[in-house]
Amino acid sequence: MSIITISPNPKELITGFLSGKTYSRIALLTDSNTVTFCLPLIVNALPGIEPIVIPAGEEYKNLQSCQLVWEHLTSQQLDRHSLLIVLGGGVLGDLGGFCAATYKRGIDFVLMPTTLLAQVDASVGGKLGIDFLNYKNHIGVFCEPAATLISPAFLKTLPERELRSGFAEVIKHCLISDKAMWDSVRSKPFKSQDWNVLIQHSVNFKSEVVKNDPKERGLRKVLNFGHTVGHAVESYFLNSNNRIFHGEAIAIGMIAEAFIAWRKNLITEAELIQITEYLKKTYSNVVLPANRSGILELISQDKKNRGNRILMALTEGIGRAKWDVEVSFDEIVASLDYYQSSYT
Repeated sequence: MSIITISPNPKELITGFLSGKTYSRIALLTDSNTVTFCLPLIVNALPGIEPIVIPAGEEYKNLQSCQLVWEHLTSQQLDRHSLLIVLGGGVLGDLGGFCAATYKRGIDFVLMPTTLLAQVDASVGGKLGIDFLNYKNHIGVFCEPAATLISPAFLKTLPERELRSGFAEVIKHCLISDKAMWDSVRSKPFKSQDWNVLIQHSVNFKSEVVKNDPKERGLRKVLNFGHTVGHAVESYFLNSNNRIFHGEAIAIGMIAEAFIAWRKNLITEAELIQITEYLKKTYSNVVLPANRSGILELISQDKKNRGNRILMALTEGIGRAKWDVEVSFDEIVASLDYYQSSYT
């Protein structure tokens, strides 16, 4: 596992990491949002470094953006003893880390996650990649950063919708690992949550899972709860130019997959209602297409599948989960119907 450091002062995080290091060159990757709102918090720690800026958004997490980054790294003459600092959310961390892991067969990179989603989930665990042919994270690698430097100070730069998106991953971690924390979270509305506590809780949990299963051979698969349906819904709307946020899609996925877990007698009806009602209070209804075939086609390409078998991670009670549970298309259609009907 790489170093993970949490501090309220982002400038001190980067100066502390660089102290005593002898990198030949340092490059900084930002996007069109973080260059404006987040870079000012650390710019004094990186004198003379001109940031690489790419457009913000999942729709730019592709090979074209990678080519732009690789061109900049080449023009800045980074060698294999260089460092890339990635200042951004989960999309930029995935893409920037992938670019670093493949540039000259790999250079060191540091993630400075600026969104709640990235701080509690995407920046921990060494999963890197890009979208390809409309399939999310279709091309990628496992590669740990030299360090992940997390500062809750960046959360003050976020609009509420972005913060709420990240909260979905917090909820997921509680549902699959910690019933007591779930009970604490669901006892409070979104705006009353303690982000410092929840960031530390998620980082501790995910780090322990990744340490025990770095390449997702077994236990790490529990982290995919909500993501089979969620990724497909997210990709569907991205392809239709009607983007929804990652966490909004995962909230849909968690309601749908909790329904499947109930159908398979893994959770009680009371637990299903508990999960559904809290997510309904926290996330607005998303109207799904009446024809489910587009979502089902995306699910058929999910990375967790084995042959023609659709495999999910599902809650087993609240606070536990199991993985590689085989699910049918009929069950998925029923779960999408359940999600939609729960808002009526």
